[in-house]
Amino acid sequence: MGGTRTRASTGIVLDAGALIALDRGSGRMIALVRAALAQGRTFRVPAGAAGQAWRNGRVQATLARFLRSHEVDIVRLDGELAKACGELCAATGTSDVIDASVVILARQLREPIVTSDPGDLRRLDPMAHVIPI
Repeated sequence: MGGTRTRASTGIVLDAGALIALDRGSGRMIALVRAALAQGRTFRVPAGAAGQAWRNGRVQATLARFLRSHEVDIVRLDGELAKACGELCAATGTSDVIDASVVILARQLREPIVTSDPGDLRRLDPMAHVIPI
């Protein structure tokens, strides 16, 4: 059944708030990215979260560079994930499909979430491993 994955190769899921913090030069977010890269980690960004953070690539040079790096995987919101997001929103009485995509992706990959709004994500999954920035 294939090899095992070491902890050092585990990824980190970023929400829009984490991307905005990086784009604005947050010292905490920059330190987190540097530490993760030093550990060989990669980053997962749901496409909707990237869309929430993106405004203008000419003035968002840091974000643009980060999103096109090899260490970042932008995950598409396909039909299967979209349905799972809707079901999670229904089950939790919430309505933010993008936040739901962050939570579901992190669940599927068993990866932590970096966010500026841990409360919203914990409403979707109280057991989510959330790293607030």
